[in-house]
Parts: sequence; C-alpha cells; structure tokens
Amino acid sequence: MDINFNKNEDHNKLLLSDLKQKFAKVKLGGGEKRIEKLHAEGKLTARERIDYLLDKDSKSIEIAAFAGDGMYAEHGGCPSGGVVVVIGYVSGKQCVVVANDATVKAGAWFPITGKKNLRAQEIAMENRLPIIYLVDSAGVYLPMQDEIFPDKEHFGRIFRNNAIMSSMGITQIAAVMGSCVAGGAYLPIMSDEALIVDKTGSIFLAGSYLVKAAIGESIDNETLGGATTHCEISGVTDYKAKDDRDALDTIRNIVDKIGAYETAGYSRTEALKPALEEKDIYGILPKARNEQYDMMEIIKRLVDNSDFEEYKAGYGQTIITGYARIDGWAVGIVANQRKVVKSKKGEMQFGGVIYSDSADKATRFIANCNQKKIPLVFLQDVTGFMVGSKSEHGGIIKDGAKMVNAVSNSVVPKFTIVVGNSYGAGNYAMCGKAYDPRLIAAWPSAELAVMGGAQAAKVLLQIEASSLKAKGEELTPDKETELFDRIKAKYDAQVSPYYAAARLWTDAIIDPLDTRKWISMGIEAANHAPITKPFNLGVIQV
Repeated sequence: MDINFNKNEDHNKLLLSDLKQKFAKVKLGGGEKRIEKLHAEGKLTARERIDYLLDKDSKSIEIAAFAGDGMYAEHGGCPSGGVVVVIGYVSGKQCVVVANDATVKAGAWFPITGKKNLRAQEIAMENRLPIIYLVDSAGVYLPMQDEIFPDKEHFGRIFRNNAIMSSMGITQIAAVMGSCVAGGAYLPIMSDEALIVDKTGSIFLAGSYLVKAAIGESIDNETLGGATTHCEISGVTDYKAKDDRDALDTIRNIVDKIGAYETAGYSRTEALKPALEEKDIYGILPKARNEQYDMMEIIKRLVDNSDFEEYKAGYGQTIITGYARIDGWAVGIVANQRKVVKSKKGEMQFGGVIYSDSADKATRFIANCNQKKIPLVFLQDVTGFMVGSKSEHGGIIKDGAKMVNAVSNSVVPKFTIVVGNSYGAGNYAMCGKAYDPRLIAAWPSAELAVMGGAQAAKVLLQIEASSLKAKGEELTPDKETELFDRIKAKYDAQVSPYYAAARLWTDAIIDPLDTRKWISMGIEAANHAPITKPFNLGVIQV
C-alpha cells in the first residue's frame, strides 16, 4: 500500500468514527433523563419498541436518523425529527416501521417530523410495503404550527396518505402506546387495524382540560379516551394490550398472516461477496474532494465477485456504465469516473465532469436497463456538466437534457449513493433527491451543493467586490481574505452530508461497507411493486 492509501484510509475512518459518535448521541433522543422517565411509566422507548418488534438477527436500515440535526436550537432541538423510521422484517415480511419518540418534546411534530413521516409513507407507497405506526405523540408542536399545519406537504397529508394507501391495498397497522391527540387521532383509526395499550395509551380529539374549557364537562383522560373506552364502548380500537410488549407481539401475529403479493420480477441469483477487499474503499477514496481516483476500483468492491460488464467502455469515459449483481440482485450501474481520461478524439477530459459523450452514453444505458427491467444504481461523485464555448457549441445542454429526461422517465427502481461531490446539475442528472430514487444515501465523504465551497466563495466574493466598487469603496487584501474565509466557512457547513441529511435531501449517511445492504434491501422492497407503465422518453432533441 502506498502512503496516499494510508492517509486516505485514516481520513475516511475518522469520518466514519465521527458518524458513529453522532449517531450514538442521536439514539438518546431527548436524553437519558427522559428515557428514565419513560421507563418509570412502564413504557419502552421508540427504538426499544422497534428492536422488540423486528425479527431477531435480521437486517434493517434506518431512514433519516439525522433529520433535524442542528435545527430548531431555539426550541431545544429535535433529534432524529422526533420520530424513528426503519425498514426491517416483522414475521419474515419486509415492513416500514414508524415510531414517535416521546422523549423529544413528548413526540410533538416539528416541521421536519412531518417531512420525515411523509417520506416513510412515500417509501411504503412506492414499494407497496406494509407500514406499522407506533404512536406516542402530543400532536403538532404549537410554537411552530404555521410551518406544520396547513400546507400540502404538512401534517394533514399524513391522513390523506393513510386513505390512499388503504385504497392501494397496502397494510397499515397502528398501535397507540401513549398520547394520540387532536388531528393525530385520525392516523391510527385510518389504519386497517388499531391497537391500544391499557393505562398508557389514549386517543381523543381534545383532552380533559380542553373539554372542560370548551363544554364544561369534567372528565379524566382515561375515561375520556383510554383503552377500555375505545375497545369496549366506542369501538374505535380493535385490540387492547396490557403493555408495550403485548401490543408488539400482537402486531407480529397480525403481520404473520398477511398473504404474498405479486412481485416485479427483478433478477436475483445466489449472493456472492466481492472478490476484492471491501475495506480497501477507505484507502481508495481520496481525502481531498478534488483529487483523482479510479471509480472502477470502488465498483469492484461493491459488486458480487467483483464482476462488472462494462457498457461502451471506450466511449464517454467520464461516466462508467455497466451490469453487475449486488447481493445477488441484477443492477445497472451509472457512476462518475473521477480520474482524467482520454476521449475518443484524443482529448483529455476532467474526471467527475459530465461531457456530451458521457451524457449520451448514460441516456442509452438507462433506456437499456428499462427495456430489460434492471434496477439502476447511481454512484455520484460529480462536479457538474462541462462548460465553455466548445461544450456549448457541441450541444452539452441538449445532451444533458437527454440524460435528465431518461432519469426522470425511468420506470425501474433507482437507488443513489453519494460517494463524493454532488454539485449543480450533476446532482440532477445522476438521480438526486428530486428525481425519485427509491433510496438515496450518502457516504461521510459526500458534499451536496450548487458548487464547491472554495469556488462558491470566489464567486460570492467577486459579487461583493463589485457591490463595494459601485459604492466607491475598495476591498483591501486583508478584508478580502477575511471575507473569503467567512463565506467559505458558511458554505462548507452547508455542503456537509449532515446538513443534507438533517433536511432529508438524503435518507441516511452510511458506512461505505453498508452500501450493499442498502441497495439489496431497497431492491427487495421495490420487488413488491410491479411496474405498471411503459418507459417513454417523450420528446427529446437528438
């Protein structure tokens, strides 16, 4: 191993260590004292409920663990968005599980909580997966009600999705394991089956204090909307559980009886590990985001037996396309090549940049995968499309538009892994969040932005200098340096993978060695939903 490999390895392992430390903190939710209080009430935490519900020793992936990271500081923060979302296995069936974290503001809904819940429902709808809600929430966080209550993608959309999923035949099971108040009371009752835990679960449109204020009636919450009331008097809920574990056992028994569904028919054979050492990824991926490396070496450490059938190997070389298997599943891979390559005309092309020939090749390959019903995997490390008069005269916008068109209209499931840079229109062409990947995850080395920090700072500095000049002021060298550093520091914070994950631009930040699991479980989920429409590019310029 050379010295650069060792430096890269040390750097990437430090990033991974930082990820693990941040995740350990996030897992505490509202903190140890609030966890102790929950246990004293005879309740499990959201994560303990999920761990108990999922099949032992089975695989699972957590969606948006870093949602809300660094946000809402003035309100005390909202770790993990106040809700835990996991894709895992219950009684052998792949399910989406959504659990309110009552240690975070009593499970109240912040704006990011709504966005995360909608993402969970979107995953269930796209893949026709059963969804299980473990409800323990005080409802909308009132100090921010204007940002969560009335808009299309706000709180009310949750119940609209409940209704849509029901019409689609997607199983929804809800267990009320704590508070379930006001509009939130509709979620469990719009599910197929609803459970409630005795003495700790309650459902009502208005609690006892509000009832007293509104109509003058004096009543305690248990009589108003407890388990006995709703299982024996109102008939609102279907099962009464004695405690959290009893409720979760009942859910497992219900899920165990769900029948099989038609599959999409994606090809899967026996899974094989990569022939090359997967951990070498840490040493191959460079410390600096502008350094070159061979993306093919990454691919060979992600795919089964390190076998990769490259498509148009000698053409459009700044994008790698080809067929492989990941955990037995057939996939088509579209990846940015990060080393300088020589074009068919003998010209040198920058790695990580999309040229016309690369876009043209990728468009054709995406069409082929749709024709053959092969899921697509995008490995992003892209700085954007090539600029300049030569590229413009050569029709780079037209060729880029073709690639964006193909990604947009693709009907096979798409999965995106942000390995490194994800800048500008390159993010779009390589299936960023706006282009509906079934799952999108980032490595700790990822950066998402319109452009890199240094480049953006230079542009913004030029604008600032022009503005001062128009006022008759000069930008001294010292002030220029100070301004550049300040702009770059702010921009660098915004390109962080944690900034993106906090806002759900990605579903997770993952260890590179978990990439195969994410893609495999993603395709397994997608296989529950047969393709219902043909691939059609529409009108494109040739």
